[in-house]
Amino acid sequence: MKFKLLGFLILALNTLLFSSDRPNVVFILADDLGYGDVKAFGGKKSKVPTPHFDQLCRDGMKFTNAHVTNSVCVPSRTSIMTGRYAFRFAKGEQGGPWGFIGLQFPVSQHTLGTMFKSGGYNTGYVGKWHLGTRMTTKDGEVQGPDNTDFTKPIQIGPSDYGFDECFFLPGSLDMFPYAYVRGKQWQGSVTAQKGWSAFNRVGPAAEDFLDTEVLSTFCDEAGQFISSHAKREKPFFLFVALTAPHTPSSPEPEFEGKSGMGVYGDFVMNTDACIGRVREHLRKSGVEENSIVMVSSDHGPGHYSGRQRKAIPHQMKEMEKEGHYSRGPWRGYKFSCYEGGLRVPFAAVWPGVVQPGSVSDSPISLIDLKATWADIADIELSPEHAPDSISFLPYLKNQEILARNHLVAQGTRADAYYEGNWKLVLGPGSGSSGGHFTEPKSEDAWKEALVEFGRKPKNHKELEDPTFVQLYDLKADPGETKNLAKSHFDQVKKMIRAYAKIVDDGRTTPGPKLSNDRPLKIFRPPGFIWKK
Repeated sequence: MKFKLLGFLILALNTLLFSSDRPNVVFILADDLGYGDVKAFGGKKSKVPTPHFDQLCRDGMKFTNAHVTNSVCVPSRTSIMTGRYAFRFAKGEQGGPWGFIGLQFPVSQHTLGTMFKSGGYNTGYVGKWHLGTRMTTKDGEVQGPDNTDFTKPIQIGPSDYGFDECFFLPGSLDMFPYAYVRGKQWQGSVTAQKGWSAFNRVGPAAEDFLDTEVLSTFCDEAGQFISSHAKREKPFFLFVALTAPHTPSSPEPEFEGKSGMGVYGDFVMNTDACIGRVREHLRKSGVEENSIVMVSSDHGPGHYSGRQRKAIPHQMKEMEKEGHYSRGPWRGYKFSCYEGGLRVPFAAVWPGVVQPGSVSDSPISLIDLKATWADIADIELSPEHAPDSISFLPYLKNQEILARNHLVAQGTRADAYYEGNWKLVLGPGSGSSGGHFTEPKSEDAWKEALVEFGRKPKNHKELEDPTFVQLYDLKADPGETKNLAKSHFDQVKKMIRAYAKIVDDGRTTPGPKLSNDRPLKIFRPPGFIWKK
């Protein structure tokens, strides 16, 4: 009886500490949505109607200087989820291809889910996960398309990272397995083999799974979560991770031919409509006035998307000839360390707090969401939790306080470091490689730099030569066309030291020095740089 009474007192104290007048938090994260895909950001360079994202900007605050930490999805989402730069983590757990990837960080990792849950929130996750799972296999070996037992629950998923309820796809919409998981249970009979447009990756799928129904399914699931939690005493946190407009371009039938920019434009409109659907669920449930809604993208657009469903390198340039620039006014695309891959649309609505129609040009990173939400929800973070996350709550309250003056971001082959208007790229070229690189390709640029340098460098210290770096003044040169590394080498050296300290300290925020999970270097040159 004493234990029951004690439990009741703890529950009552928890209710007092975390009162229900704190706002609900809803975060919608699009997949590959470019800065210029949204009319409110792209302006005259945007030809696709996005009425719902535009309305969000009118109802709240538009951020013109928001960045992701990585121009590719898994590390970008890792940073958002943990408040820690993805490059600090050890290599993820072994897994199979695409949606079969293994855990990207251990279940002991402090996440958005565990943070909100510790603060007395109900937590939900709907959409693309792509942060790794551990699946049950028939042979006890590493999970893959041939040995996963889809009749058995998965062993580890979002519910192990602090989310009370979850409904998700393990990977992107063009990454098998094409099947939903609710909690830990596969949905439907996963006995089919399917593949979609774009890359046509054929693999395990649920019999009734359709690519054109995914967005509506996620919106419906988000609505069910909102309505079921709207009347509860505790506030809720809902992470809605859309699979669009990432390939395959699979708009619902009602959006086909609607944009005037082909199937990609139609898919962008479909993505935009999801914002309206989620906000409508908040209105119908009577919680809109006490809910924060934030919307953004995990990185810039893939240039292989366009009017055709098939993924074709640089297909996006055909849309640009017609006046639609998914990357906006910036240089580069997904995978690169130029702004087109790293700068994203971002807006926040918070009735009664955020001034409608306001605009912030101050720099923020999506890694800052964790610290910002902790401030909003009055949740105290330990020094080791969210070590790279800085709260931008002052911006939301229109306070003249500089939250951060620097950013760290990465292409797939090079890092970028920002200070004020300055941007330093630690390597020549676009910081991207492979079949979908942004020009100049990383390896090609390094070869040209070696010729200019006159020999191969002896060590990493020699890579700090202006021949191997790029420096841009984004205020004077937002298109990153004039490399000022040689003429402003003192600024280069200053920024290299500052970035090296952030890497070495294991954190960006004030606090005790932390260890990275693996040895790190600030330059990531191709292997041939060191070969004699």
